[in-house]
Amino acid sequence: MIKKRNLLKLLAAALLFAIGDIWVYTSLLDSFRSYYETNSMKEVTLFARTAPDDSVYYDDWIASLPGEIAGGRAMILSLNEDSEFVPAAGDSVAGAIWDAYKDSEDFRKGLESVYYLLPYKIPSGIPAAELARLVPEASADISPEGMQIYLLPIPDESGFDVTGAVLMAVPAGSAGQFEELLGGMCVLAWIIFVTLFAVGTLSRDPITGYAIIFLLAVSITFVAYPLFESFRLTFIDGGVFSLAIWQKTFSVEYLRPFWGSLLLGILTASISTLIGFAFAFLTERTGARGKKLIGSLATMPVISPPFSLTLSLILLFGNNGLITHQLLGIDFSIYGLGGLVLAQTIGMFPIAYMTLSSVLRSIDSTVEDAALDLQATRLRTFLTITLPLSLPGLLSSWLLVFTNSLADFANPLLLAGSYRVLSVEAYIEVTGRNNLGGGAALSLLLLLPTLTAFFAQRYWVNRKSVVTVTGKPSTRLAELATKPVRLGLQSFVWICLAFILALYGTIIAGCFVKNWGIDYTFTLANFGEALSRGYQSIISTVTLAAIATPIAGIIAMAASVIVVRRTFIGKRILEVLLMTPFAIPGTLLGISYVLAFNKPPLLLIGTAAIIVINYVIRELPVGLETGAANLRQIDPAIEEAAQDLGADSSKVFTSVVLPLIRPAFLTSMSYTFVRSMTAVSAVIFLISARWYHLTVQIYNFSENIRFGLASVLATVLIIIVMGAFCLMQFLVRDKGLTEKNIVR
Repeated sequence: MIKKRNLLKLLAAALLFAIGDIWVYTSLLDSFRSYYETNSMKEVTLFARTAPDDSVYYDDWIASLPGEIAGGRAMILSLNEDSEFVPAAGDSVAGAIWDAYKDSEDFRKGLESVYYLLPYKIPSGIPAAELARLVPEASADISPEGMQIYLLPIPDESGFDVTGAVLMAVPAGSAGQFEELLGGMCVLAWIIFVTLFAVGTLSRDPITGYAIIFLLAVSITFVAYPLFESFRLTFIDGGVFSLAIWQKTFSVEYLRPFWGSLLLGILTASISTLIGFAFAFLTERTGARGKKLIGSLATMPVISPPFSLTLSLILLFGNNGLITHQLLGIDFSIYGLGGLVLAQTIGMFPIAYMTLSSVLRSIDSTVEDAALDLQATRLRTFLTITLPLSLPGLLSSWLLVFTNSLADFANPLLLAGSYRVLSVEAYIEVTGRNNLGGGAALSLLLLLPTLTAFFAQRYWVNRKSVVTVTGKPSTRLAELATKPVRLGLQSFVWICLAFILALYGTIIAGCFVKNWGIDYTFTLANFGEALSRGYQSIISTVTLAAIATPIAGIIAMAASVIVVRRTFIGKRILEVLLMTPFAIPGTLLGISYVLAFNKPPLLLIGTAAIIVINYVIRELPVGLETGAANLRQIDPAIEEAAQDLGADSSKVFTSVVLPLIRPAFLTSMSYTFVRSMTAVSAVIFLISARWYHLTVQIYNFSENIRFGLASVLATVLIIIVMGAFCLMQFLVRDKGLTEKNIVR
């Protein structure tokens, strides 16, 4: 129950902040108005001094004004025999203003000042509606904020006498826009202050409240708002509201690629999850040798650019492939659904492997030991205990691979052939037909199957209890695989790894030939040219990825704790917003960010900040899903015990929760780093001359058939990421909380 004293505190603080906010607003506004008016007066005065003496040049001078002052209009006034100002030349807008206001008190004062060589500004200006009434034919060119009117003297050569005057109308837009922006920022500051103060005063757990508000603010600003901008664009055709884009999107024309995307996603997710589970089970639940080597090799596909392995497949197994055409001489095409499933499975099964490894490592084998002691077979123990406890991780892995498959466009763009998928159709709409609305609509359509899978997975997980980490010490895992099963798994895993290594061997070999597939002459020239041309992009990519990695890791783990452990209004909405970026095609996310952040108040396009934000938001769902899968296995009683001993939420998170979910934390950071280093689709819209990206450089080399240069940069990329893996393992040391021994 809210105490009356705390409520009064909140009201008093809100009132005091409002008073200070209003004072800051008025002070800044007065300062800006003074500055703006001074500079505007200087600008128009300087231009008035360039007025020609000869009336022959009046029209040319007036026509040049809009080029110097955007939207400016002018009229030159000369002195008649009675020393009165009369029009000499001018455009229609300035002429209409003169005719309407020449007898007004403001104009009388202004002309009197001009007569004594003093520039004068009409205090009130003229509203846009009044200008539109005076000059209907020019209403489309008039600033919405109206115009400021200036009367300026034209001195003679001595500078001591006036020979004429200039009536100048200048748009008031910039000042009005600043006032609106400043007012909005002050209101936003008051809302933020009141919200934070209310949480700190009225909430029992302020830290959790602050975390929820932060996550909501991030998800609304960088997920909901950009998507809204793209969604709004889909209802605009030719500058007016229209349903034409959506009518075309739901037509039969796009039904085939929609079902094609679904089939590809289902096949890729199912096969990748099975392979990822086999890899994770071998490395985490058996006594097989070479686990670290297997783990390192298994994560390599997510280290390289998403199109590099696809190019390797084409060069080895394409229509003119090294193996299929030149060595075996068979007519084989890798293009189509089969090739797509193969390419996406190779590139995406590490997602499932990395997620399932931490899940299998966290299982407490006490129940498995009890089942084995009661004479249950290893197979029965696996099917009735281990597999059900792993299901949350399996479903999370399937969901992540499924959404990643739907959002992928780089692999289908190269391997789809006649097989149509929605992500490529959306990419073609944007880049090939310059139809931003159509591309956004097709990309938004991909959210339907993704959100359906998401809610189905959540519904199943919330009905099950999979707690296995209860605070009791457990440093051993029972080996459930018999020797034949273990040897079979090892054979399967090493065959998969050998195939992956062969693909990477193609990349490495490409570094030493002039041009793979065309000229196989040995050369070292690729290294010098590639590194000299790609040096700046390497530095930029590593810097931005290093900044995004810890931010994404910490936010993901905090979000997983809040989603799994806390109950609050809007929890489901927050969860959906945080998971949505993984389902968004990169092209849509890039377009959305360009539309949303290329204007005030968040003018971020062209900066490093927008690229870092894209990394964090794009890869946040992986850390959230991995952390949530681990947290569902940890008994909340451990955290409750720490809270009973006086630890607050931050202490519980850093000293209890984070060490227990260390595998998920490390997985989240590792995945964010490698995906940041290898991003293509969204980043290609956000890069600038200052912040170029390595994968875009590799893609450009590949597109221009400079595979040797692309291979060198891809190899450099792999070396950097593998080095970062080792560094993160060193910095985030395992204190033995999750380390377990395999007992046969």
